[in-house]
Amino acid sequence: MKTLVHICCGPCTVYPFKRLTEEGHEPTGYWYNPNIHPLKEYRARLDNLKQFNAGDGIAIIYDETYDIERYFAAVMRDFERRCLHCFELRLAQTAITARQRGFDSFCTTLLVSPYQKQDWLREVGYRLQYEHGVRFVDIDMTVGFRQGKQEAYEMGQYMQKYCGCVFSERDRFQKQK
Repeated sequence: MKTLVHICCGPCTVYPFKRLTEEGHEPTGYWYNPNIHPLKEYRARLDNLKQFNAGDGIAIIYDETYDIERYFAAVMRDFERRCLHCFELRLAQTAITARQRGFDSFCTTLLVSPYQKQDWLREVGYRLQYEHGVRFVDIDMTVGFRQGKQEAYEMGQYMQKYCGCVFSERDRFQKQK
């Protein structure tokens, strides 16, 4: 089954791609992340993924549209559920691309992180499955989070300290005080 996999960052790619392959999927990565802020962080994550990909040889489609205005418009309409709207923005683009390019299904590496709201990811994924006619692959990958992070660290990948948005960066620094 050809599966388009939204990639949030290089380290979170390690375990999901192994798991999907083990379960019979043919994963192709898809980079679309207008939520990552600042632009310097966006470039660091993108460059790391490209470097990682060059050595690993996995197929990745790069949508480098840095549409931060679209991101802010999506999340600021309902700030308390901003993560849900961020997921919608990125996964909708993944589902649309999957349908347009003839993939059987779509997924996201966000499913590996125990720090992401997994119930919202699944809610969005299943809704988009019906809206766009492409199957959402729902696999609990959180069991491989630590393993994947360790392997990424051993590969020398860039290890970011927050999910990517300006709000998570703010929260990270506020917790340190």
